[in-house]
Amino acid sequence: MPASVDEMVVRVADVCSYKWDMLKTRPLAFFLSAFAGGAFVSFGAMLALSVSAGVPENLAPGVANLLMGLVFMFSLVIIMFSGMTLVTADMAYGVIGIFHRRIGWGRFLWGIILGYAGNFAGSMFFLWLLSKGGGYQAMPWLVRAHAIGAAKTGETAMQIFVMAVICTWTLQTAALLFVKANDDVSKVLMAAYGPLAFVAGMTEHCIANIGFLAVPLFQQETYLKAVEKIVADPVILHWGFGQYGWAHNQIYTVLGNFIGGILFVGVIFQLVSNPDGVKNIYKSKKDFFMKL
Repeated sequence: MPASVDEMVVRVADVCSYKWDMLKTRPLAFFLSAFAGGAFVSFGAMLALSVSAGVPENLAPGVANLLMGLVFMFSLVIIMFSGMTLVTADMAYGVIGIFHRRIGWGRFLWGIILGYAGNFAGSMFFLWLLSKGGGYQAMPWLVRAHAIGAAKTGETAMQIFVMAVICTWTLQTAALLFVKANDDVSKVLMAAYGPLAFVAGMTEHCIANIGFLAVPLFQQETYLKAVEKIVADPVILHWGFGQYGWAHNQIYTVLGNFIGGILFVGVIFQLVSNPDGVKNIYKSKKDFFMKL
């Protein structure tokens, strides 16, 4: 049987204690775990791009999104089972840790900042390597990567923000249910569901978007040369804050992910738990650390 909600929030608080203790005593190890976590997310972005390129839109609406989600979903599985760091999962874990007085808001924010920096570095480095490979410079993958980049950066700030909230609402729910589960099969299913939902659902995830947007930006010169006689007025992507900019998408995605993971997952699960049940668990509790 899976753990109760009361048991789950205490387990999550234990995970928070372990992660933030690593941040305090071994900050380099914490950063490297985030670096690896960012790269693992980019494994999923690479596979999603690979399987969705060339899928005709008139085949059936949503087929390409489903294929992307089915291969992307294992990125969270390998993050959770390896114990690496994903900043969006830590948003929910950390806020529950605050409720249980394991950490304060200052330490929480420092963990989110360093976790994001590590995820950013790992994702960007992996996708820079990917952009140098010949396979993804072929026409179907160039076109698909640019189409994903243009779609994500072309949205308004509100559109990006709302879909980012929805993203972590689905993803962090899965991350908490991973902790709630007691057997490996259930844990795999829960960890796989989150990425499947947010990718197939066309939502916005800050670390995944680093990958989805970095590839077309790294390859933009190659893309423009390839389509100069085919596309009359191609969209020009850039790294800035305006429309079709990497930073334009990223800033509103981070804000939306932060709200979705904290308010709609961490806070709700904590408030649903029974305070008396949680107190009873703590009465007999001796170990306050849990490693994923």
